[in-house]
Amino acid sequence: MTNIDIRNLADRIRAGDRRALARAITLVESGRADHRADALALQEALGTDRQALRIGLSGTPGVGKSTFIESFGLMLTGMGKRVAVLAVDPSSARSGGSILGDKTRMDHLARDPNAFIRPSPSQTELGGVARRTREAVALCEAAGFDVVLIETVGVGQSETVVAHMSDLFVLLLAPAGGDELQGVKRGIMEIADLIFVNKADGALKEQAIRTCADYAGALRLLRKRPQDPDGFPKALTISAIEAAGLGEAWDEMQALVDWRKEHAIWDQTRQAQASHWFAEDVRHGLLRWLQDDPDTNARMIEAAAQVRDGSLSPAAAAVQVLAPLEKR
Repeated sequence: MTNIDIRNLADRIRAGDRRALARAITLVESGRADHRADALALQEALGTDRQALRIGLSGTPGVGKSTFIESFGLMLTGMGKRVAVLAVDPSSARSGGSILGDKTRMDHLARDPNAFIRPSPSQTELGGVARRTREAVALCEAAGFDVVLIETVGVGQSETVVAHMSDLFVLLLAPAGGDELQGVKRGIMEIADLIFVNKADGALKEQAIRTCADYAGALRLLRKRPQDPDGFPKALTISAIEAAGLGEAWDEMQALVDWRKEHAIWDQTRQAQASHWFAEDVRHGLLRWLQDDPDTNARMIEAAAQVRDGSLSPAAAAVQVLAPLEKR
């Protein structure tokens, strides 16, 4: 990817060229210094005048995230909306490889001309969320998509990370017995805007209704958040495979978004997220600078050896490496 005509690429993206969008996402995901420079120039050329509804989605493996995204996405494209799906695939900690099989799992949506599906490797980032996903979201907005769905792998802290790049955060759960409610972390419950209990069909329908009632009760015990109107967050039952309840789910999303825009919470949240990612980029930049600085890198290698042989604690080693920098 050399000799990129940034202005031409930006124009093609804004015109809705999906091939240009795919190329741009590859560019922002690259770690090469020249690609990072081109990616920043592209983002400046595109601007930030277009906004999509960013929906973060998480859930444990097997809960039906892909089926939900396909059914929900097809419903939205049927309404005339353009939908982008950024599905973060887990990368192997050993090889760094990913399966990237989302287009296979969402076959019908992948063929929809008003949909765009982009699987991205998590690249071992915290919580399984690719570090450049937020930049890919901005590219999808510039390309004129109305809704951007960000699917996480649903492990560790991915829910918290994706909440910092979403307007709404949806937690997808499967019907379960009462004991399983204890397995859902309070922290995840506190950041969820909506909980959808999936698979409310066939023999599982009654169990899904009971599970939904359990989560609705748990949500009522949480402290009311300033960014929520009365009744939110809330739990609903859906069936992705039968496309049941998806219309109601979309109505609830719209109602929450409208309320937040009316009360200026939408803009405040976007501004807070921008500040958060600015600080994150500064942290990453400082770490890269430390690793690239010959003297600092030499101290890090020496200190790491002392940590491994037990002659120095990790905390003391960090102080030893950073001490000379405090004098600058």
